[in-house]
Amino acid sequence: MRAAVVLLAVALVLACTGVLFPFVWGGKGLRWAETEDARVTSVVGSQRNLRKREIASPERLPPFSKLPERTSAAVSRAAEIMETSIRVMGLQRPRHPTDTLSEDLLQVIANVSGCLPYMLPPECPDTCLAGKYRLITGACNNREHPRWGAANTALARWLPPVYEDGFSQPRGWNPGFLHGGFPLPPVREVTRQVIRVPNEAVTEDDRYSDLLTVWGQYISHDIAFTPQSTSRAAFSGGADCQLTCENQDPCFPIPLPENASSARPSCLPFYRSSPACGTGDQGWLLGNLSRANPRQQMNGLTSFLDASTVYGSSPAAERQLRNWTSAEGLLRVNARHRDAGGRAYLPFAPRPAACAPEPGAPGAARAPCFLAGDGRASEVPSLTALHTLWLREHNRLAAALKALNAHWSADTAYQEARKVVGALHQIVTLRDYVPKILGPEAFERHVGPYGGYDPGVNPTASNVFSTAAFRFGHATVRPWLRRLDANFQEHPDLPSLHLRDVFFNPWILIHGGGLDPLLRGLLASPAKLQVPAQLMNQELTERLFVLPNSSTLDLASLNLQRGRDHGLPGYNAWRRFCGLPRLETPAHLREAVADRSVADKMAALYKHPDNVDVWLGGLAEDLLPGARTGPLFACLIGKQMRALRDGDRFWWENGPVFSDAQRRELGKHSLSRVICDNTGLARVPADAFRVGRSPEDFVSCEDVPGLSLEPWREAFPQDDTCGLPGKVDHGDFVACAESGRRVLVYSCRHGFELHGREQLACTGQGWDSPPPVCAGESVGRGHMAQEKVCLSAHRTRSGARSTLPVTERGGKATAQTGCGQGQDVGVSRCSAMAQDPEQPCSSESRHSRAYPRGC
Repeated sequence: MRAAVVLLAVALVLACTGVLFPFVWGGKGLRWAETEDARVTSVVGSQRNLRKREIASPERLPPFSKLPERTSAAVSRAAEIMETSIRVMGLQRPRHPTDTLSEDLLQVIANVSGCLPYMLPPECPDTCLAGKYRLITGACNNREHPRWGAANTALARWLPPVYEDGFSQPRGWNPGFLHGGFPLPPVREVTRQVIRVPNEAVTEDDRYSDLLTVWGQYISHDIAFTPQSTSRAAFSGGADCQLTCENQDPCFPIPLPENASSARPSCLPFYRSSPACGTGDQGWLLGNLSRANPRQQMNGLTSFLDASTVYGSSPAAERQLRNWTSAEGLLRVNARHRDAGGRAYLPFAPRPAACAPEPGAPGAARAPCFLAGDGRASEVPSLTALHTLWLREHNRLAAALKALNAHWSADTAYQEARKVVGALHQIVTLRDYVPKILGPEAFERHVGPYGGYDPGVNPTASNVFSTAAFRFGHATVRPWLRRLDANFQEHPDLPSLHLRDVFFNPWILIHGGGLDPLLRGLLASPAKLQVPAQLMNQELTERLFVLPNSSTLDLASLNLQRGRDHGLPGYNAWRRFCGLPRLETPAHLREAVADRSVADKMAALYKHPDNVDVWLGGLAEDLLPGARTGPLFACLIGKQMRALRDGDRFWWENGPVFSDAQRRELGKHSLSRVICDNTGLARVPADAFRVGRSPEDFVSCEDVPGLSLEPWREAFPQDDTCGLPGKVDHGDFVACAESGRRVLVYSCRHGFELHGREQLACTGQGWDSPPPVCAGESVGRGHMAQEKVCLSAHRTRSGARSTLPVTERGGKATAQTGCGQGQDVGVSRCSAMAQDPEQPCSSESRHSRAYPRGC
């Protein structure tokens, strides 16, 4: 027992410096499968591999990497720590389902893993702002289910996953494993035989513009991002995921055909998505390892249509994006570059430097990418253009609102502009985009008219939507990027560019004439039509990013492998889910896929329709009348869009969110108007998604309606006895109304802590309290570098099953004595040692309510 205590103490020290340690069954102490020294060596070695996931060197960071925002990375890392600890120990599943961990070890797990706080309900603010502005994290939108739709929570499951071991291993993980009596075909072979076509095989859409495709990509980045492990090495054994062709978590490589060139690797690297905290193998730690608790994947973004592409999904991201010296609530812009008209570009991200170098720049191997609310903003210039457009629109609106209401604080101008921009994202998506994708009949069936906010609807983005259905747009991507001059004509100075030449290249925008040539090309070029025999061009299947070993990636194979990684059920299961006929034979498959050649190839590869990957099955279906998807994806996309609308308390049409006059003005606005207000274009299509020829199909910007901000004018109360409060250094306030009184809610800038009352109310005798003070966090707390978030080891009960350890105070997690008495877990603190001025850790004001981190 004494040895176990000593080892536990050593493990705690190692864990708080980032090293894993094993956990065991309650009452049995630490369990060492071999000798204690060997097990410690194994744990430390495995954690060393896990820490390699933080790839800092540009040479080790291929440009296709989509790094999660810091908060999401912390959650992802915590989940991997828990999961890897179990594998390192080599522990077996409990013989008795009722076995659970001891109270003491639950306390240790809560403090060390860092995972548990992200599984607990956040504490929701109780100020009058709770009904006025959504939280940046998406939390507390639904007061009864505050995690619904929030960032860094598990994607929703509409059907149970299908894992080969029942709760974690992907479909296709085990060689020889049969699905319905047949093995799954290698995804690269499916791409080669069914999906890949030459770049020249493009059928143009005679109705919709290329901007429709780009908007779909942009809005998908508003809804979901699933962090994947970025470890170079397998968690156990140390194999390099860039080189190994064996399945070793997190490596799940894509085998290449045996007849592929011998000079190249025999597989393509693929990293599994990080698990959501407490799911899959981690269920062992909570006494819940079963098919009822399978591995889930995390959404690092808010699910809501809330313009998180502009503002981010965490307080840390929001801090980086805002211009804190502006009195108008502006967002940061690029300090080095502007377009010819003086219009702003996105700022550069501080790190990592992962984009293409500036032409002619000496020395640097890589260059900064753009910084936006979503980290994928620099993938292609057309996507960057939309991010830039909305940055400009926010700053235009915020400045105009501040000019209209001089008494507003900077925070008020920022929040009101953010609220309008979020509403415009919802309008463009549900009014202008989704009906074109689903077609009129499917839109009416699956989405229908708005009936008001429904607190019983879960708006969380579903796994099948983000991993399969909404990736239909990959089949509508053209193989080149078209740029046009001011007359909407080709120009030798603005040549069309192959996609391979523009990935992660910000200089195409900066040195290529800015947004205007790109937007002209998007507006005047037809989209690629989704045709079963022409699914994806070679720019995406053969030339998607260049890897360090000179090989390239294949987007189609990545999509198929990702669906298997996530355990998505097969094609037929989803058809049944949507009420569509089950397909039993190749003849039935040909009824859904009219192209006989494609249907026959699918039947030969998969052997049975049950086994067809849902992404391919949905893509290959015949398009519905007036739609750009088949019946399966129309169902899945429509169901998700309805949930995002009806389950959002801050949806723009919900009565309390805007006044009637404001809603009328918002309804006048359009993407075409946003383009007119923020670029040098003088003529645009009335509907930006309808392809047309200039000038006959375009209208003058003077004739494009837009919103008037007059309904946002707020007269200062004439009978007000309080006036405006004095300025608070390093902080600001936002005004709202409560019980008929004017109320100010204060918050402090990052690095400062609020002292005094957070909320002031105006009374007949003036403000009921003096303004608070924002003081540096280190004041009176020299021990901050050693502070940790500590959680009670109490457990809540769900029937007879032990669930999550939380302190029993209204279901909210609180800190324990000795770790900041009375501190709410929803109010995180951050070690001074961890602070980074470019990517700060998640220490927020009380108003922000960020999720905390662990040890």
